[in-house]
Amino acid sequence: MKRPAAIREIPLKVPHTDPDAARQLTSRLQLHLHPVPADRRIAVVCIGTDRSTGDALGPIIGSHLDKQRGSLFELYGTLDEPVHAMNLESTLQDINRSISKPFIIGIDACLGQLSSVGCIQLGPGPVRPGAGVNKELPPVGDIHMTGIVNVGGFMEYFVLQNTRLNLVMRMAELMSDTLVQAIRDCRSYPVHAATQE
Repeated sequence: MKRPAAIREIPLKVPHTDPDAARQLTSRLQLHLHPVPADRRIAVVCIGTDRSTGDALGPIIGSHLDKQRGSLFELYGTLDEPVHAMNLESTLQDINRSISKPFIIGIDACLGQLSSVGCIQLGPGPVRPGAGVNKELPPVGDIHMTGIVNVGGFMEYFVLQNTRLNLVMRMAELMSDTLVQAIRDCRSYPVHAATQE
């Protein structure tokens, strides 16, 4: 049987339609979060822009999280205040200035093979925003969570802009719910209690 440390190194990929997706994502997130000391603040960075349907996954997740987080974690990137190519570097500088040794969860949309569209990926190491559209941007995160919103390899900007909003919304809801659940469980206090502090 594999040890938790070994399992953490294996990226998880699960279709958002899988009835067991929420449990798998929450469980794997907990494996990544349990070793993080309580004095290390968690920062969730949701990357993207609402100017493109596919690329709006991150900001939509951020807006979902903003309603549920209480004081569980720091949040960067919502529909009101997106984190995108133009301000990503300055946002990361702000995080490192304001939080001592943050544990960062990087969240973004990505493109992939047709058979993988609708899958959510979770793994160690940073997300590399802009890679699907050949942009050089700084990597983000101690761990990453990405949603494959459409097919890559051809006319990426056009593909992102013509992604179904229904798919993005369903993936965003699942990803945000599992994030809150996992962080709440690992920090050992409920969201409503944190909100009242």
